[in-house]
Amino acid sequence: MGRSAPPSTSSPELRRKRTAAPPPEPPTPRRFCSMDDVMRRSRPVHAPPPVARAREAVYDAVLCDTCGSGDRDDELLLCDRCDRGRHTFCLRPIAAKVPIGPWFCPDCAPPAKPVKRFPMKQTKIVNFFRIQKDDHDGVPGKCRLSQDVRKRRKRSLVMHKKRRRILPFVPTEDRARRLKQMASLATALISSKTVFSNELTYMPNMAPRSSNQARLEEGGMQILPKEDKETIELCRTMQQRGECPPLLVVFDSCEGFTVQADADIKDMTFITEYAGDVDYLENRASDDCDCIMTLLLTEDPSQRLVICPDKRGNISRFISGINNYTPDGKKKQNVKCVRYDIDGESHVLLVACRDIACGEKLYYDYNGYEHAYPTHHFL
Repeated sequence: MGRSAPPSTSSPELRRKRTAAPPPEPPTPRRFCSMDDVMRRSRPVHAPPPVARAREAVYDAVLCDTCGSGDRDDELLLCDRCDRGRHTFCLRPIAAKVPIGPWFCPDCAPPAKPVKRFPMKQTKIVNFFRIQKDDHDGVPGKCRLSQDVRKRRKRSLVMHKKRRRILPFVPTEDRARRLKQMASLATALISSKTVFSNELTYMPNMAPRSSNQARLEEGGMQILPKEDKETIELCRTMQQRGECPPLLVVFDSCEGFTVQADADIKDMTFITEYAGDVDYLENRASDDCDCIMTLLLTEDPSQRLVICPDKRGNISRFISGINNYTPDGKKKQNVKCVRYDIDGESHVLLVACRDIACGEKLYYDYNGYEHAYPTHHFL
């Protein structure tokens, strides 16, 4: 008998068997994380995102382009354009503190405009400093001034030797030289966007004049003696007539605007009063002004006063500070800063503390009362 033929591969039944889908697999059970796992893997609330962490790592490696050190990172400035670093004390002129807002390194900063010198014209200087016209008895101001100074000095010479009385400054007799001195101050004030003022000013939204009470000084404040008060009044009158101390404001590439003597100045000579806007210290906690002066230290910190010469001021804001961390720095000091009770109000006077030679720069100690100003990098 012959073999039977194999079933046809094209039969409908076999075709259905081959195309039938396999049965579905049971789903894999999901594993849920416990709260301990979630908290273990989570990032702290205040942690920076990964990009910020990488950026911080880059900033941690920033070095000063001038000295090559990454130390003292609290005084290391980062350029907002190139991200290169500079220490505040490596800049020229030195930056007194970290500035508020954007900062650009010398390579990225726009070119500085050249200092425009104030014209040495008497009419312009008279208007700028609001000098009062001199019509007193028809006597020229220069001659009358010399007589006033000689009279004042003869009367107080003996007292000066015993009690160290304050002496009035002796202005330069050469009128052209005085114009040059005043023009140098006007140039510095205009470059610093400062309005000239030879007195304390009390502006709205700042400390009122009633807050400046010398009796509130913690530990008391010395009262200016009568003879010294007469000297200060004489000097104020001379300045109103356009008779200024023999001083020049010059620009130094390392220190910025500085003040130097334009004639010999004797020890204990009155230089100037520190002038500017009076404000509460707590209002200036974040101020980047580099020439704030203590005016009143009260027991209540909220009532302490400072002088801010960034908007209004005089030559006092350009007198340099010493580096009081080094012996050589202390030797530079030739001016002392003294606070006096004058008619019940606190005033800051700058007085020569030794003989100052013509051409010598003026320096005083920024930390005369409280050691809070960082001067360890001053030149």
